[in-house]
Amino acid sequence: MTSPTRRDVLLALSAAAAAQAADPPQVEFRAVERNDRSAESYLRSQITNPSDPYRGSVPDQFLLHTAGSASGLIECLSASFVCPQSKLHHNGELLQRIQLAAGFLERSQSSEGNVDLLATNFNSPPDTGFVCHNVATGAAVARLYHAEEIVRALQPFLVRAAAGMSTGGIHTPNHRWVVSSALAQINALFPNPAYTRRIGQWLAEGIDIDEDGQYIERSTVTYNTITDRAFVVLAEKLKRPELLDPVRRNLNAMLYLMHPDGEVVTEVSRRQDQFVRAGMAGYWFPLQLLALRDQNGQFATLGGSLAPDHATLPALLEYPELSGKLPATQPLPENYERLYPAVGLARIRRGQRDATIVLQGNSRFFSMRNGDAVVSAVRFATSFFGKGQFIPTASTKYALQQSLQAPYYQPLDPPQRVTYRNWEDLRSKRKQTQVCRLTQSATITETKTGFTLHIESKGTNGVPLAIEINLREGAQIEGARAVPNQPDAWLLDRDFANIRAGRDRIRIGPGAAPHLNIQLRGAEPKLAGPSLYITGYTPFDHTIAFDCV
Repeated sequence: MTSPTRRDVLLALSAAAAAQAADPPQVEFRAVERNDRSAESYLRSQITNPSDPYRGSVPDQFLLHTAGSASGLIECLSASFVCPQSKLHHNGELLQRIQLAAGFLERSQSSEGNVDLLATNFNSPPDTGFVCHNVATGAAVARLYHAEEIVRALQPFLVRAAAGMSTGGIHTPNHRWVVSSALAQINALFPNPAYTRRIGQWLAEGIDIDEDGQYIERSTVTYNTITDRAFVVLAEKLKRPELLDPVRRNLNAMLYLMHPDGEVVTEVSRRQDQFVRAGMAGYWFPLQLLALRDQNGQFATLGGSLAPDHATLPALLEYPELSGKLPATQPLPENYERLYPAVGLARIRRGQRDATIVLQGNSRFFSMRNGDAVVSAVRFATSFFGKGQFIPTASTKYALQQSLQAPYYQPLDPPQRVTYRNWEDLRSKRKQTQVCRLTQSATITETKTGFTLHIESKGTNGVPLAIEINLREGAQIEGARAVPNQPDAWLLDRDFANIRAGRDRIRIGPGAAPHLNIQLRGAEPKLAGPSLYITGYTPFDHTIAFDCV
C-alpha cells in the first residue's frame, strides 16, 4: 500500500472541512444590509495603492492607520462574502481587500506579534486581543462557510498574535478576558496548548464579579459589554458552559440599571463611560444567546428589542443559534427599590419615574426623571476653605454624610528652617488653632409623588452654600429667573419651578437665594446644560421637593 501524497492529505482535509461546514442561516435582513453598507464604506476608504506604505489599511478620521480599523474591515467583508443574502456574496474583490488588510496587519506587528493602539498603547497584547477578536471572527465564519482562502490569508497574523498574547501582559482587569477570549478563538482555528495554558493562568485568578453583578471596572456601557462577550466566547470555544454564569449575573443586574427610556445608569463607572448617555445596544449578543440558551423571557424582551438595529451579521453567522426563535417575552422590572451595596448605589423605579442615588464618593449623588423630564444631577458645595464640595464619605441607607475641618497653623516649636522643599512635610508638626468644622448631609426620601431632598450644613456659621440642580438640555423652565452673566444658569429664589419636557413635568422647590454666588471657590465647575440654583448660608437646613405631577 502506497503512502498518501501531500496532495492526498490536503484533499482529505478539505473534504473533512467541507463535511463540517454549514450552510449559512437565514439571518435578520437588516443585519445583512447594515453589514453591506459598512463593507461598501470599507471598500471606498481602504488604501489600495501598491506604492503606499499603508496599503491595506483604513485611515481613521485623524488619518491614523490603525490595526483596529483593518481588523474591522476583515470581519465585515468576510461576513458579506459568505452570506448568500448579501449583495456582495462571493464577490472576488472582497477576497483581495481582505488579503490587503491581512498584509497590513502583518506589517503592523511587533517582533513579539503584538500591535499598537496609536492613541495610547504600543506593543500591546490586550489591544492585539481586541484586533484578533475581529480577525478571528472573520476566519471563523470563513471556515464555517467554505471560504478557506480567507482563513489562509488570516492565519499568519493570527498565529503570530497568539504567540504574543500567550506571553504578554495586560493593563486593566477586562484585558485578561479580552486576551483569553481571543486566544480561545484562535485555538478553535489553529489549536495550540500554549493558548489554553495561558487562558488557564488568567482564569486561575478568579472572575472579578461582585455580589451586585458588576465587574471591577463597573463600566455599565463599555467594559461590561466587552467582558460579557469575552466570557460567552470563552464558554463556547472552550466548551465550558460554567463561564456563562458571570454573564447571567451581570445581565440580571443590568435589568435594574436602566432608566424607563432604556438609557443605562452610568454614575458608578470607574472608566471613561461615567456619566455617558447610552443604551443597552452593546449587550445584544449575550442577551440574545442566553435568552435562547436559558429560555429567559426577560432577556428575550430586551435582546429582541435590540436585535433589529443592533444584531451583527458576523455574530449571527458564527453562532447560528442566535437566529433561533426567542422564548415568550416577559416584562422587564419597572417597580422596584434595589440597593447595590458593593457598588454603593441605590435604584428606585415606579413606572416612568425613577431615581439613582450614589451613596459615597461622587459629587453627583442624586438624579431622577419623570418620563422625558430629567434631573441629570444634584450636587452642592460650600465655600469652606476651598474644599467644600459635598462628596459623601459615609451613608446610612439614603442619608449621605461628609465631615470637614480646616485649621490654622502656629509657628514651629522649636523653630525649624522652612524651605520650599519641606513646607508640606513640616505642616503636620505645627500646632493647629482656630480649627473650623463643617458637617454636611443629604437625605433622599421617596414620596407618593416623587422625592424630597433634605440638605443640611452646619458647624461653622456664615459659610455661603449653593445647590446645583442640573437639567437635561432642552428643558423648559418656568418659575425661575436667569442668573446675570451666567449662561444656562437659573435662580430659584422662592416658591417652585416647573421643569417641562414634552408632556412630562417635575415641580421643584421651594427655592431660596439670599446670595447670587453660584460658583463658589473650591466647587466643581458648572455642569453642561441648564442648571437651577438654590443658595444660602450655614447653618443651612432646607428640604427640596421633586414632585412628578
